[in-house]
Amino acid sequence: MRVTQAYRFALDLTPSQQRAVLAHAGAARVAHNWALARVKAVMDQRAAERTYGVPDEFLTATVSRTLPALRRAWNAAKDDVAPWWAGCSKEAFNTGLDALARALKNWADSRSGKRAGRPVGFPRFKSRRRTTPSVRFTTGTIRVEPDRKHVVLPRLGRLKLHESARKLARRIDNGTARIMSATVRRDGGRWHVAFTCEVERGTRVPSWPALTVGVDVGVKHLAVLSTGELVPNPRHLSNARHRLRILGRAVSRKVGPDRRTGRRPSNRWQRASARLGRAHARVANLRRDGLHKLTTRLTREYDTIVVEDLNVAGMLANRRLARHIADAGFAELRRQLGYKTGWNGGRLVVADRWYPSSKTCSGCGTVKTKLALSEREYHCQTCGLILDRDLNAARNLAALAAPTPTAGSGPVAGRGADHKTPPTGLVATKRQPGTAPAGKTGTVPPQGGTTNRALTKVH
Repeated sequence: MRVTQAYRFALDLTPSQQRAVLAHAGAARVAHNWALARVKAVMDQRAAERTYGVPDEFLTATVSRTLPALRRAWNAAKDDVAPWWAGCSKEAFNTGLDALARALKNWADSRSGKRAGRPVGFPRFKSRRRTTPSVRFTTGTIRVEPDRKHVVLPRLGRLKLHESARKLARRIDNGTARIMSATVRRDGGRWHVAFTCEVERGTRVPSWPALTVGVDVGVKHLAVLSTGELVPNPRHLSNARHRLRILGRAVSRKVGPDRRTGRRPSNRWQRASARLGRAHARVANLRRDGLHKLTTRLTREYDTIVVEDLNVAGMLANRRLARHIADAGFAELRRQLGYKTGWNGGRLVVADRWYPSSKTCSGCGTVKTKLALSEREYHCQTCGLILDRDLNAARNLAALAAPTPTAGSGPVAGRGADHKTPPTGLVATKRQPGTAPAGKTGTVPPQGGTTNRALTKVH
């Protein structure tokens, strides 16, 4: 199986190398802003001409927004716009032009309805102080040195890695990976290089090929599995709030930048701001590391994983829970499960957004009309089941991926639902739960039927 995978490593750059990388990132920003100003000037001119009643055939000619056209225009004007262009790699300017071409295409597709999701705004000019420095190399010498502690990039030369690149080097030496591009970027005060590679991955089989698990994510517990396992929520942001508050106060006491008066920030403000940025980066790294470990373990152990299609953007509108929901990383958890199930030979089933996993009884299939968020235990009035609310939801999710039973063979707990759930649910006979495989604790998720309406996506 051939996939596109990125390998990201931290860099230890010398002061001169940092200046060189910043120069390349600045070149990308200059090319982006110049091309955007050119496109915007033509659009404004055509809009002004229309206000004077000029026919469309006599309007100023439009400029192409594709990357090849922007690159040709830049090569014709770079001697006047950036006389210093020879000091940077051509890939630096291509980085800015490519970013603009993609942004313009997304904006045009969003306006015409070709692009789904939220509306995409018109591209904006990049600021030197607020834009994250980044440059991407797609051609030239890009390789990992034999010592696996250094990499070579065009015009930047030999850069030292903070960690060993042995995992990537082994694949390159074996011929199972090919470097397509390299991106140098500064995150949280540290420089990183990310190699986008075409990797040939072998066929893998999960440890339990016939086992299905339902995953119910939440704030109290990051994930509750249908096997009964509770994955605690580390709450990295909440644990770091005290230090972040102290660092934020320190930044506010310094003389910062003022766009209205053009005041430059003081050196103390820049150092304090860098400390605050590193603290936020540490929280993000801890969260990313925990999610990677959890998703890797789940995809390597279980054949089928069932999750909910949560409206995370809508959940963030709740000002009481927004910070905790963002700290948990629900969207990132589902994203990682999406591609890791394919890598490990499993499949990901995404339940319908309106599927009542919490309101449905995992024992008999009865659906409650209402279930308050404060009710942490599920009490079924039909069969008398008393179970933790999240565990009940996880078992219902696991039942979605089970084969459809015959009449009278078991409950049909996995069914779709509208925005308004009917007051009565489906009632069926009670079944005996199975036992977990060797080395596992808990019970096998209940086996129930499902309709196609509750399954929206299978990877």
